[in-house]
Amino acid sequence: HVLCSVSDNIKLEILDYYKLNECRYSFSVCRIEPENNVDMILEAFAISGQELVFVGNWDRSEYGRILRNKYSSISNIHILNSIYDITTLYVLRSNCAFYIHGHSAGGTNPSLVEAMFFGKPIIAFGVIYNKETTEGKANYFLSINDLVNILKCPYSDFFVNANNMYEIANRCYKWEHIA
Repeated sequence: HVLCSVSDNIKLEILDYYKLNECRYSFSVCRIEPENNVDMILEAFAISGQELVFVGNWDRSEYGRILRNKYSSISNIHILNSIYDITTLYVLRSNCAFYIHGHSAGGTNPSLVEAMFFGKPIIAFGVIYNKETTEGKANYFLSINDLVNILKCPYSDFFVNANNMYEIANRCYKWEHIA
């Protein structure tokens, strides 16, 4: 687990570049594949009207291109190509309101564990390994409607979730513990 340190100027520069306000958007990053429930997440945010920043390899498959074409004109959804710059990813992750995790296959996912270290509320697809990774203390969705309803909750309802994610990450997922 590595977190970088970023000056306020760089943070504001990156947020301004993407036209984002601190803690006013949800963030998701993944390979754009059906098993990551990308379409479900995008549709839920299109319905909710809440801001979403979604980073992925949109042009790698027909599935990604179709979703990009369908949702890129929706003003509250920011579809970004893959980002490999650690500082940019750090700023986008550390300044979001929620981390949205749609993975439904493959076991414990590194992007979920990384997100937990930021102490942000996690809203994850409700499969067993996401629940195990987060010890059942995140919020979970299985449908578009589930996600829309979670997003309607007041932000203050998520403070416990955020604190739990940070505590679990530090207790279970640091190299000292894993090794």
